[in-house]
Amino acid sequence: MSAAVLEVRDVVKRFAPSDAPALEGVSITVSTGEIVGLIGPDGAGKTTLLRICAGLLGSDAGSVHALGIDVLAQPVIVQQQIGYMPQRFGLYEDLTVQENLDLYANLQAIPRRDRPARYQRLYRMTGLEPFADRLAGRLSGGMKQKLGLACALIKIPRLLLLDEPTVGVDPVSRRDLWAIVREMVKISGIGVFVSTAYLDEAERCDRVYVLNRGRLLDSGMPAHFHGMVANRVWEASAPAGRARELRLKAQQIDGVIDSSIDRGRVRIVTRDKRAPALPDSQLRSVTPRFEDAFMHLMHLHEGHNGLMVNHFSAAHGTSDDTVVEVRRLTKRFGKFIAVDGISFSVRRGEVFGLLGPNGAGKTTTFRMLCGLLPASGGTLRVAGRDLRHSPGHARARIGYMAQKFSLYGLLTVEENLRFFGKSYGLWGKALEQRIEEMLRRLDLADRRHEPADHLPGGYKQRLALAAALLHEPDVLFLDEPTSGVDPLARREFWSRITAEASSGVTVIVTTHFMEEAEYCDHLLILSRGRPLALGTPGEIRNMARDDQHPDPTIEDAFIKLAEEPQRKEVELA
Repeated sequence: MSAAVLEVRDVVKRFAPSDAPALEGVSITVSTGEIVGLIGPDGAGKTTLLRICAGLLGSDAGSVHALGIDVLAQPVIVQQQIGYMPQRFGLYEDLTVQENLDLYANLQAIPRRDRPARYQRLYRMTGLEPFADRLAGRLSGGMKQKLGLACALIKIPRLLLLDEPTVGVDPVSRRDLWAIVREMVKISGIGVFVSTAYLDEAERCDRVYVLNRGRLLDSGMPAHFHGMVANRVWEASAPAGRARELRLKAQQIDGVIDSSIDRGRVRIVTRDKRAPALPDSQLRSVTPRFEDAFMHLMHLHEGHNGLMVNHFSAAHGTSDDTVVEVRRLTKRFGKFIAVDGISFSVRRGEVFGLLGPNGAGKTTTFRMLCGLLPASGGTLRVAGRDLRHSPGHARARIGYMAQKFSLYGLLTVEENLRFFGKSYGLWGKALEQRIEEMLRRLDLADRRHEPADHLPGGYKQRLALAAALLHEPDVLFLDEPTSGVDPLARREFWSRITAEASSGVTVIVTTHFMEEAEYCDHLLILSRGRPLALGTPGEIRNMARDDQHPDPTIEDAFIKLAEEPQRKEVELA
């Protein structure tokens, strides 16, 4: 048996005497040389547990020992000996990459004679050396994550705590970050305790704990979870472009507890071993994944399959209408070209995805499409209006859901909706009717008097979507709408977006969850402001089909396409 580097026993945490426990009798163990995952929906207590393990929070009962030290009695000593990477990186954005490393080396009392070798090792692992003089605030999301990890590893800790380290970064950066963690475990034998919102990352862990509402539901190796749903996972074929529709049918079938889209097919998890009765589709039994078991556990303990369908009023027009038209769109910031001549069009009722590595130009393109940023060149028409000449008229037909939701934290749910409704020109009885409709449709009525800051991530997402839909827009822009929210909230969200598209609303979305790209009708993949690929999900997947990937995913294609420009630059150099 390897030595334990973290032992948590029967920990209880309440933030107020009258509140339900944030953690209730939680026990976990992390040993040297292993990666232990912590999985759970929003509000499960993951961040609370990690902060207690890092000595940043106390507990009301139980014990925590890290590296043999009582964390609750000697938090400062523990903090000097472990590595901890919070969700918000812990970086100083006004300092350069090198200055951040210097600061953490000072805080960890690293001898100056040892620093050059450590810096070189971290630069090699992260690929950040060319950016050593760049301000941290000017790094892409993926680079910030790598720098945050480098700062946590400056002392080569025996225990590394990571709080959702890959949220909001692209698949290439996610893969690179996991490679760094794996290398540290292999070379230095450290123990890693990591929470994550990506269920596929649970497969990379040696052991996994599932947490919900402050209680541990189960734990074990990934194979243990696979066994829970053996012979209960199915794959249904779908006609080209009809996977969203087939998923909606599947989730209405009695006995189906989860459905999702995978490689153009519908993946289904059932309550028992009976195949679902899904007409006009061929079914086959498939190998379970951790995600299937997670949805089974949530259904078992919550009685909730995470799927809801709510139809809103239909948008005006027909599916033949071109609602968004972009031709040779360009954006310059001084000499820097952020978007370089991209072109595409989107019809009414379509879901169009913008993908790309961090820093590819997605958000810049998005802001131009929404009329929030003027274009430097090209043609840009949204809802029949030229955004370069009449942005105000176009914005009236647009709904926009920002990456960070743009909610007013001190205002209640209802007050947020009233504020955004008036901003869109709604008043009086019409506004009140729309507010009540949104509260009902998005299941927010019970939280109408709760401040937005107090909402779990999934409910913040619902509120942000409700605000964007209040004025019944023709076009809905969603900028990484599911970043940082749990799988249940993501399932609910895409059920709603599918219903919106079915009613004629045009949806344009950016996302770092590659499985969500399967919900799109067409995809545009960008890199450094230029288009890499444009097509249906099936056409994009086919670009990665080879002997190594006979049945590729969108993520396989994304990584291949995103890495080719970098490989060419290296060859030219």
